[in-house]
Amino acid sequence: MKMVYNWINIIQDYLLPPTCILCGNPGHNSRDICHSCYTHLPRNNLCCYRCAEILETPTTAPVLCGRCLSRHPAFDETYAPFIHQGAIRHLIGTLKFGANYKNARLLGMLLADHLKQTAERPDLILPVPLHKARYRERGFNQAIEIARTVAKEMQIPLDLTSCRRNRDTPHQTQLPAKKRRKNLKNAFSIINPIHARHIAILDDVMTTGSTTHELAYLLKKAGASRVDVWVCARA
Repeated sequence: MKMVYNWINIIQDYLLPPTCILCGNPGHNSRDICHSCYTHLPRNNLCCYRCAEILETPTTAPVLCGRCLSRHPAFDETYAPFIHQGAIRHLIGTLKFGANYKNARLLGMLLADHLKQTAERPDLILPVPLHKARYRERGFNQAIEIARTVAKEMQIPLDLTSCRRNRDTPHQTQLPAKKRRKNLKNAFSIINPIHARHIAILDDVMTTGSTTHELAYLLKKAGASRVDVWVCARA
C-alpha cells in the first residue's frame, strides 16, 4: 500500500508540481512550500509539554508552565510545532477567513510530519467542532480540513460525528480566565458513543487552551483515558 501511495505522489508531483504558497517558488519535499520558507517558519521548540505555552528559559527536560502546575488542564499533552506568528499566522488566517483550502493541506502535512516523530499514536482524531451558525457563515470547519490531511498521512480514523458544539461562544482572547471557563461551560456535548481510549483533539491554533480543556474534560467523562491536543500553532 505504501508503494502505491509513493507512485501516486510521484505522478501527482509530475503533473502538478508543488509550488510554494508563500513565495511562488518550486515546492520542497512534495509540499507547497519551498525550502527557504520552510526553514524560516517560527518553530515552537521551547514550550510546556502539557499546553505548549512558549517558555523563555531554556531547558533540557520536559517541563510544565506555571499555569499547568497551578491548574491541571483536562488534556494530557499538546503538540504544537509552530508559533502563531509570521508565515504560519498568514497560512491559518487565509485558510480560516479566505477559504484557501490548499493551506489546510499544507498545514496538515506539516503537522503530520511533526507528529510522526514526536506523538504517541491515538485511536482516533477528533477535530474541534464549529457551531452550526459559524459553519453556515464560513462554509467549512478549518479544523476538519486540516484533520483530513493528518488522518490520511498518519492513517488514523477521523471522527466527525460524535461531538457537537451547542453554543456559538465568543472568542476567548479578550476574556479573563474565569470568564473563559464560564463562556465554554456546557459548550460541547457527546451525541454518539465514543469507544476510543486515546483521543487526539485537533485544531488550527491554541490561544488559551480553554476550548480544548472543556472538550477534553467531556471526553474523559465519557470514558477516554488519555486526550492529547494536536494544533498547528500556539499563540
